[in-house]
Amino acid sequence: MSANDSICVLGLGLIGGSLLRAATAAGRVGFGYNRSPATVDEARAAGYDADDDLHAVLTRAAAQDALIVIATPVTALDPILDAIARHAPNCAITDVISVKAVVAQSVAAHGLSARYVGGHPMAGTAESGWAATDPALFTGATWVVGTDDGVDPQVWQSVSALAGAVGGVVVPVATDDHDRAVAAISHLPHLTAAVTAAVGGGEGALALRLAAGSFRDGTRVAGTAVPLQRAMLEANAPALLVTLSETIDRLTRARDELRDHGSVQVVADNGHRARLRYEEMVADEPDPIVDVEIGTPGWTGDLRHQAHLGRVWRGAQTRSASPE
Repeated sequence: MSANDSICVLGLGLIGGSLLRAATAAGRVGFGYNRSPATVDEARAAGYDADDDLHAVLTRAAAQDALIVIATPVTALDPILDAIARHAPNCAITDVISVKAVVAQSVAAHGLSARYVGGHPMAGTAESGWAATDPALFTGATWVVGTDDGVDPQVWQSVSALAGAVGGVVVPVATDDHDRAVAAISHLPHLTAAVTAAVGGGEGALALRLAAGSFRDGTRVAGTAVPLQRAMLEANAPALLVTLSETIDRLTRARDELRDHGSVQVVADNGHRARLRYEEMVADEPDPIVDVEIGTPGWTGDLRHQAHLGRVWRGAQTRSASPE
């Protein structure tokens, strides 16, 4: 199977709706499902192919051999997978859910692992719903493509090609590595934003009137709908608990250092250095992954190794094994 031009997006909120718009703009044949008739009406009014009949959408996906993209909250995953297993079991499947282990486990439980490659575009806003969708949302955004041993190389290429087509920068990542990393750089910031907002708000109207850039930037993601936050954070509980424990330990040491010595130097220095490293990394053009032949023995490990060096996958820089 070559990269299929047809995609079926299940869930037309911020990420799924933006993907349908971006993929269509990139020349893909795109159609989607949402359980809310109101969202479907919005998508149709904007000129997109959408339906609230999941059976019909998946039957169409099977007929077109479409790449199915699951873009629902993780809490809605099992009914979606049940329907795929019944109506489109041979389609390639990916997702845009922000946790990977729980999705992979559910996919396996439904007997769909052979055609599944996980995905996660590192893009979004605090807004939600079709009205917040943006076809440029993924331009320049890192897009994780699951690279566990045993994934189908052709499905992997299809998912990577879709990510690239909508402007994403593909980073090959294993499931466990992904969940640990996003616990630290995405899920923890949601918790610290919530705490910062709660503490600031607890100081009353005067504090909120004085709040400026630091409070605004540090609490932005606290504005995300609470059910969406909970679905994301709670689904990654094992990795998030480890990261949260480290955070509490660092804050406890900072409190003790301030109380006993009047200093916050250690925590401020560590954070400053880490932020500068981040700024340097995002300012530089990442090196491409090279000399990986997709589908040959060890290709997933080779991709993961180079990704850990900060490199990204660009189709033009890699060679694909010829299908037998």
